[in-house]
Amino acid sequence: MVASTHWLASAAGMAILERGGNAYDAAVAAGFALQVVEPHLNGPGGEVPIIGYGADRDEVFVVDGQGPAPRAATIDHFRSLGIEMIPGAGVLAACVPGAFGAWMLLLGEFGTMRVRDVLETAISFARSGFPLVARISATIAEVEGLFRSAWPTSAEIYLAGGVPAPGTIFRNEALAATFERIVAEAEAASNERDEQIEAARRAYYEGFVAEAIDGFCRSAEGLVTGDDLAGWRSSRERPVATTYGDYEVFKCGPWTQGPVFLQQLALLAGFDLRSMTHGSADHIHTVIECAKLAFADRESFYGDPRFVDVPVDELLDPIYAKKRRALVGDAASFELHPGSPGGREPLLPPLRTGSSTTPGHLAGTGEPTRGDTCHVDVVDRWGNMVAATPSGGWLQSSPAVPGLGFCLGTRAQMFWLDERFPNSLAPGKRPRTTLTPSFAKRDGKPYMAFGTPGGDSQDQWSLNFFLNHADFGMNLQEAIDAPMFHTNHFPSSFYPRAAAPGQIEVESRVDDEVLAELGRRGHDVVVVAPWSLGRLSAVARDGNVLKAAANPRGMQGYAIGR
Repeated sequence: MVASTHWLASAAGMAILERGGNAYDAAVAAGFALQVVEPHLNGPGGEVPIIGYGADRDEVFVVDGQGPAPRAATIDHFRSLGIEMIPGAGVLAACVPGAFGAWMLLLGEFGTMRVRDVLETAISFARSGFPLVARISATIAEVEGLFRSAWPTSAEIYLAGGVPAPGTIFRNEALAATFERIVAEAEAASNERDEQIEAARRAYYEGFVAEAIDGFCRSAEGLVTGDDLAGWRSSRERPVATTYGDYEVFKCGPWTQGPVFLQQLALLAGFDLRSMTHGSADHIHTVIECAKLAFADRESFYGDPRFVDVPVDELLDPIYAKKRRALVGDAASFELHPGSPGGREPLLPPLRTGSSTTPGHLAGTGEPTRGDTCHVDVVDRWGNMVAATPSGGWLQSSPAVPGLGFCLGTRAQMFWLDERFPNSLAPGKRPRTTLTPSFAKRDGKPYMAFGTPGGDSQDQWSLNFFLNHADFGMNLQEAIDAPMFHTNHFPSSFYPRAAAPGQIEVESRVDDEVLAELGRRGHDVVVVAPWSLGRLSAVARDGNVLKAAANPRGMQGYAIGR
């Protein structure tokens, strides 16, 4: 079964399963399809963390699809340009693209199919066309002036006939040609599957794709070079995990915000959520106040563990969680209050207040060049599962690279330009990304893969989904459909890094009396449109029964299986 943020990606993955492929093959095909049909949410120049479960080896694993900062990206370089905060758009914010390498690693180590098999549907969508969803049209309209005045290579792709209307059959023939050439070079290199996959990776990171990116960045004063691309490979890592009741939940490491999900679970384990009415003021207040504490620790301690010592064990220690839990009171906190795991002194980045609404959520807030994310989950007949959260390389990120049909990402905007912080910029370092797929076991057995787009809200919306299912007894679809909420209390991971202390966003489907009570408790309550927060999807294996669910918000999420 396949669940994704776009129906065409779900269909691409399901077609692979019906041809005998496994969950990993299907996820790769869906991932490449998403790069074509949701270009405002991800692209071949972006990134993707992946978490999976291998049934044959009974192993949960992580694939690192977050490319690092280029070698020339130093704090001193940005300071020499008079830049105090890495911008949210343009080539200066680009890291090494990680998505292609991560998908190839997943296909090579865990899949069964060839490069052509997993790319042919994406090529078909790009060459023959696909119907634009309304949000893509709106995004192109928002950046039309920028494209026409400053980004002509993007205008060539997206404005050839003016701003395309929703439902327009849209083609990206340059991207189709890029994928077709990668397949051709892979097949010219060898008849062997593994050698074809490696040849495809080389075509991207050492061949014609890398050459195009290198030349474009040199002409546009970007920092990514061919040497940066050639020097990076995706890798496999161990996940971090914690237990919560009958569940064991697995996340990517602190180069993502993933452990903040686990910290919230550790804090909530000391409250009896099941005794609270779902959607009540007690329920929402408790979850929000625990989120504030966990995200404060994210700001103080998370970063690329290859460069900084992140005290993950201490952050997830039940004794530490108990001490932190005591800070949850009856009134809303307006303080960003990190702890001292292992006796460490916390250090917070500068607090900028202002609008901090979720980037690219369905209400359409945020800057025109700010994008969002997509997600895909797959479970197959053998019990393999995978969750992946592709993002970056948005069509509105930066100018399209000439001849390739896609643009680079802007994930470096998540670095701080201050050497004191764990998430400070350094050459070769991964930015602490918001992208955060999830996997859970139940009663010791592999059970569920899930996730959502949503920037800083990802580990709030997905947590709400998980609690709805684990504590409040909802099935997967009910847990996704329930009214959603989150807090903007802490600094945004996106430029201009603003925070809104005490602010919570709550869908208007929450009862008016509950909203009033949250206000009385001191929360700055922002009521947003119904069905506007979250784009979750999930798959599960319950005994011999496979299950899937997807989000009705946005009218493009889809779960499919047979």
